[in-house]
This record gives sequence, structure tokens and C-alpha cells, in this order.
Amino acid sequence: MQKVEILIWDSLHKVKDPEIDTVSIVDLGMVEDVQIMDDTLIVKMLPTFMGCPALDIIKKNVETEINLLKIFNNIAVQFIYHPPWTSDRVTEQGRENLKKFGIAPPPQLDEGGEWHVDCPYCDSTYTTLENLFGPTACRSILYCKGCKNPFEAMKPVSTLM
Repeated sequence: MQKVEILIWDSLHKVKDPEIDTVSIVDLGMVEDVQIMDDTLIVKMLPTFMGCPALDIIKKNVETEINLLKIFNNIAVQFIYHPPWTSDRVTEQGRENLKKFGIAPPPQLDEGGEWHVDCPYCDSTYTTLENLFGPTACRSILYCKGCKNPFEAMKPVSTLM
């Protein structure tokens, strides 16, 4: 990887999810491709969910962070929908950073499409789904019967669903 590319990826790692400030857009698996064409940088990104209200904020934050490099005259952030984003794209670092925020990372789906979430606070497996619909389209509300805490979990998204 060239020095400019390293600087770009380091900058993208600084852009956090607007609602979850412990995890970067890179660790969420949103950055699909970065292309350099003369004095233009094109960043292709995958939205985690259709209609996500944070996309404009993310786009602005990417542009702001890349502008700090003072390398490119033009920055184009494009949201693409193929390939579709899946929760498998969240990196191990991203999963850990979600837990630090108190959100259970997206579980892996079993072959039957079932999923189970462990508590992000105490790692108990004794949890129940309280509400499929959380504060955002990508999260659900669960309850831990081990530590007695409610918590949010990222919904699993798969191309198998």
C-alpha cells in the first residue's frame, strides 16, 4: 500500500458512526472501495440499511476528514448498494468497539437463520429479545437475565435472509 493510501485509510478510520462513537465506518465494513484519479478521491461506501438517516452526516464527516490531508482538490463520497452490506463485514475490532458502547455486535446466523445475542455487559447467554424494533432500523432491544440490564444489539443482516 502506498503512503497516500495509508493516509486515506487512517483518515477513514477516524470517521465514526454518528450514533456509535466507538466504531469507525471502516470497522463497520461500510467502506467498499477507495479510488484515486488525478486530484480526485472517490470513496465508495455501503449503507448499513436502506434509508439510514445518518448517511448525509457520514458523507460530510468523510469529506471533512479527507480534506484535512490537503491532498485532493475533489472528494466524491458515493453510496452504492452492490454488493449489499451485511453484518459479516463488521471487523473484530468493530465488534469489540460496539460492546464497549454497550451494543451487542451482530450475531452470526446459524443455518436455519436463527440468531442469539450474548450480553455486551456480562457476556451472559441468558438473554431475551424484548423488541425487534430498537431506536434505529439496525438495532433491537434485548434484556439480560444474568445482569438484569436491557441492551441494544445490532440486527444480523445476511444475503441469505
